Parts: sequence; structure tokens; C-alpha cells
Amino acid sequence: MSSTGVSVALCTYNGGRFIEEQLLSILRQDPCASEIVVSDDGSTDQTLEIVRRVAAANAGSDTEIRILESHGGHGVTKNFERAIAACRYDLIALADQDDIWRADKLEVMLEQFDARPDLLFLHSDARLVDGRGKPLGRELFEALEVSSEDRTAIHSGQAFTVFLRRNLATGATSMIRRALLEFAVPFPDDWVHDEWLAIVASAVSTLDFVPETLIDYRQHGQNQIGVQVPSVAIKVRRVLEPRGSRNELLQAKFRTLFARLSAIASTAVIPPNKIAAADEKATFEGFRAQLPAQRVRRILSVFREGRRGSYARYASQGRMDMIRDIFQAS
Repeated sequence: MSSTGVSVALCTYNGGRFIEEQLLSILRQDPCASEIVVSDDGSTDQTLEIVRRVAAANAGSDTEIRILESHGGHGVTKNFERAIAACRYDLIALADQDDIWRADKLEVMLEQFDARPDLLFLHSDARLVDGRGKPLGRELFEALEVSSEDRTAIHSGQAFTVFLRRNLATGATSMIRRALLEFAVPFPDDWVHDEWLAIVASAVSTLDFVPETLIDYRQHGQNQIGVQVPSVAIKVRRVLEPRGSRNELLQAKFRTLFARLSAIASTAVIPPNKIAAADEKATFEGFRAQLPAQRVRRILSVFREGRRGSYARYASQGRMDMIRDIFQAS
């Protein structure tokens, strides 16, 4: 295992429409990646044919393209775990099959990792584009409504408190240090790969972001994981839509996180308050899941929890989630 160089973990599934453009954008990086590990999850289109053609055309370059084939059925998270496990270098950039990297993406991110030995996870902003690559006039952080307070908290080493409320890291923009895998592998079934890597990194060491838009993040209607611009209509619909099992799922996720942090506390210096906060977050989501069906009976409980500060610390939208918990149908 080399301690220098950069691997790219690129996952594919029926990505023939865009994969060549993405591969070429990665191959144009300066400094270049040492390898691109393409992990395919059983594509039935021309994806692998295109990857092999690009690999053959670049056989003499400094970037090796390796292909991991499968019969499929892994799903995006386990496919990324497989790709990352096959990477051979200390720094690993994650890549989706349908985006386009800016020519200096690796240069910008490597500057951060070279200067900061404690940095385990770095992500960036992105320009949102449509299926033809046409800019949609909006950036990723804008669409996610990343606040100035959250940006300041992340830059000042308080990323864990932010990521307990909501994930702000998009895997397609991210790079990790291999040391993170000691704590993050295996990936749990109830977390998506990028949010899991991000919150574990922020718990055990340092996570940060760069504000540059380092990729064109393609939104084409068939993304396995995309971004939805939160219009007023969408926000109102979220308040009024049935609650369903969302909070039970969040409770289970953070129970998983609490268990993992507790298990690795003997090998990693994790502040006890972070482990306690993961437990409190799970308890808070359990409280929300068990709110009574009758709206009028929820009011007192929600406001009591609000006075305790739980919504401010652990709900993704703070006071808006208090309103949501009162008015949502069960």
C-alpha cells in the first residue's frame, strides 16, 4: 500500500450516457490521479465497454484504470465500500459516473490535505447542471441552504455539531484520507456512504470543506442520489406530508453511530461529549417518532423539548421542525 498518490473510487451502474465525459475530466487533472478504480454494479448497457475503451486509449498515461466487475445488487453504498477497499493510495477521491470534474479539483484538494495532517474528509461546493451539462444557475451549497453559521462552525472545528443535525457533504465532491477507514469500515446498512464517512470523520478528527465549485454536479432525473432545490412549495409540502417512518429511521441510524463511536473509543481519541451527543440525537429522534397522532396533544411536548434546546441542537431545520412535528399528519 503506497502512502503517496491519489486513488479515485468511481462507481458505475448503467452510466453509459455520461461515463466517458467523467473519465476524461478525471484524466485531465494536474496533478494526475495515480489510479481510477471503476466498480461496476452489474451494468447492462455499454458502460464497461466505454470504460475499457478509455482505459485502452490511455494505457500509457500515469493514471491506471482498474475495473471491478460484478453481477450487481450491491447498491450504491456497498459498491462504494468495495471501490474504496480496492484503492491502493493514501488519499481517495470519490466520484460519480455522471459528473464532470473541474480541471484543478485534485490540485485544490491536495493543497488542503498536504497542509493539514489531521484532515480526514474534505468536500467542496458544486455547480448544478442539467443532463446536457447546461448550468442550472444554482450551486450545491445554495440548494442545500448551507448557512453562514454552519460554514463558520465547520471551519472552526465544530463540524460534528453541524452534521448531527444534517449531512452537508456530497460524496461526488469529496476526498478522504485512508486512515478514516480504520474507523468507518464496514459501512452500516442504514447510512449512505458519504454521510457515514463524513460524520465519522468529524467525530474522530477533522472534516472541512472548500467553497470552490470543483465539479459540475449533473441533475438529470435518474440520479441515484441527487439534490432537490427547496422551493417554498416543497417546504410547505414537507410540513404537511405524513410523518411516516422518517424519525424511526433517524433514530436507528444514530443508534448505529453511537455504537460505532463507543466501540472505537478505545483506539481513537473521541471526546466523550461527542459520543453522548450521538446518543442524545438518537433519543431525540425517538421522541419525535413517538409523538401522539392527535396534533393538539403534540404541542406541549414539542414546546417543552424546544425549551430544552433539543430542536436547536439536533433538528435539521430547528424551529421549522417544531412546526413540522406539530402539524404533520401521522
